[in-house]
Amino acid sequence: MTGSLPPLTLVIGGARSGKSSFAERLITATSRPRRYIATAEAWDDEMRERIAQHRQDRGAAWTTVEAPLDLPAALAEARPDEAVLVDCATLWLTNHLLADHDLATEADGLILALASCKAPVVVVTNETGWGIVPENALARRFRDEQGRLNRRVATAADLVVTVIAGLPLVLKGTLP
Repeated sequence: MTGSLPPLTLVIGGARSGKSSFAERLITATSRPRRYIATAEAWDDEMRERIAQHRQDRGAAWTTVEAPLDLPAALAEARPDEAVLVDCATLWLTNHLLADHDLATEADGLILALASCKAPVVVVTNETGWGIVPENALARRFRDEQGRLNRRVATAADLVVTVIAGLPLVLKGTLP
């Protein structure tokens, strides 16, 4: 992987599939300044440790922006010379669901912000629809909304890659 990224790339996969590592490699291969937009919120000590470890693993070459809810504003701040990694759309959607926001309106804003971003963007997201049907209404709603959001981002994306067991499979477009 070398060269330039298309305007929008979606990297999708299951939990611990290697999707974030793959997305980071895509960004690093561009030789552009790296902007990492983090959507996670540290709800407990374990999550705080995960976030700290991720920051340490990425190193100082990345500018980290925390955007658990206002992802469109964070994308608008990206410089044209940067490469942007959004990690991840799943946590962003979770944050809005738990805040009882209008998910369709939030998704509309995100799609518009992705299309307007001056820098190439790689969005990481989870494929949540391959498991069993969740037992409760909130979990079923989340799974359905995540599937809808993933489809919208995939439609807008120039490149879509799924990562399974650390192996990338191009679904749309061509790897740089």
